[in-house]
Amino acid sequence: MIMGKLFGTDGVRGIVNKDMTPELALRLGRAIGTFFGPGKKLLVGRDIRVGGEMIKAAVISGLLSTGVHVYDAGLAPTPAIQYVVKKRGFDGGVIITASHNPPEYNGIKVIWHDGIELPRDKEKEVEEIYFEGRFNSVSWREVPREVKIFPYVNDIYVDAVVKHVDAELIRKRGFTIVIDPANSVGALTSSRIAQKLGVKVITINGDLNPLFPGRKPEPTPENLESTAKAVASMGVDFGLAHDGDADRAIVIDDKGRVQWGDRTAILLARYLLEKHPDFPRKVYTAVSSSTLIENVLRPYGVEVVWLKVGAIDIAREMQRRGDALCGFEENGGFMYPPHQLVRDGGMTLALLLEMLAKDKRRISELYDELPQWHLIKTKIHMDRQTALKVVERVKEHFKNYRLITIDGVKVIADDFWLLVRPSGTEPLLRIMLEAKNKELAEELLETVKSLIGEVLGKQ
Repeated sequence: MIMGKLFGTDGVRGIVNKDMTPELALRLGRAIGTFFGPGKKLLVGRDIRVGGEMIKAAVISGLLSTGVHVYDAGLAPTPAIQYVVKKRGFDGGVIITASHNPPEYNGIKVIWHDGIELPRDKEKEVEEIYFEGRFNSVSWREVPREVKIFPYVNDIYVDAVVKHVDAELIRKRGFTIVIDPANSVGALTSSRIAQKLGVKVITINGDLNPLFPGRKPEPTPENLESTAKAVASMGVDFGLAHDGDADRAIVIDDKGRVQWGDRTAILLARYLLEKHPDFPRKVYTAVSSSTLIENVLRPYGVEVVWLKVGAIDIAREMQRRGDALCGFEENGGFMYPPHQLVRDGGMTLALLLEMLAKDKRRISELYDELPQWHLIKTKIHMDRQTALKVVERVKEHFKNYRLITIDGVKVIADDFWLLVRPSGTEPLLRIMLEAKNKELAEELLETVKSLIGEVLGKQ
């Protein structure tokens, strides 16, 4: 951890018992409790990851020492805990999760009273308390006497999601789908959502296991290869895969093709224009999403607002402006404002089912209508300072193109786009690009690698 900085793109994360230790969790729990103040009510829950119970116990100890009243949500998806924080009058929440990171990681997310992760300026306040050791310790009489159990989170959440869609319409279609919750907490809610909507569910990797034996928790095409084969062979309507805390949802179409989240978001955005014709025609997304969004949605009068990578920043900007049709990320995070302004894999599932029930075509047909560009995603291990130098070199090389520089550099042309940025959670340089054909895409990747070589050669 860099001194003075704890929070990354989405929470505090590290390898269990190496970076993410009980000592850090206890200290951070004290800082969080000091920030919220004595007497405040916080909902605390976790996903299935290794060390989750250990870290949760340490965080809770820190919270109690500051006089915060703790309610234990147990095992639940991140969006379920966020929804209940907002709807049941909690002052905030803490979620023990490392989302999509490898199995050895765990982390801590801090939730504000509105169900969204803390604003960035509030994160800095917590960090200042943490590093300065300005912890509030209440007297022995003021230490809460118990941790109260709040076992209703998943029930409340499932019912809330189902109410946003036409259950009868979906039920009439008789869908059969595959759900892959990555051996984690999505198994507790997504199948229930589908079943309440009259959908037959086949679950893959549905047992809770902190080692993620079925696949790695990040729902990428590489990690979903066996699930995709199963979807294609079973003749189901589609498959849906979550990450470790089920705030993301990646679709596998009926042909067994893994579809990135920004392509799914295009379909859902078009559908929401029909579902809510009076809603604003503005979508919010990260620079990591495809610029094809602009090409497809512009004829519908939709404006695309580009933001830095990070669900928190997208959610807060949507909240600040109050004019969003939806928000999303290419990684499968989709935000539906009438429900909540956070990524929500269960809500995404319900909206997809309603969209297909009304359209009556196969989901593969809908994806096939979108432009078919060649996409490449890769990453290179390097420290953040070197990654930032690479960004500057790429910016200089492509200076005559349209550039978006709010997070790394995104280069946009008529026949391609590319993004080079440092990861906010790992020591990585992330490279994403898309072009009208494979040859151009591979040529662009080689250009970026050559620029990286120039930077490394000067060190």
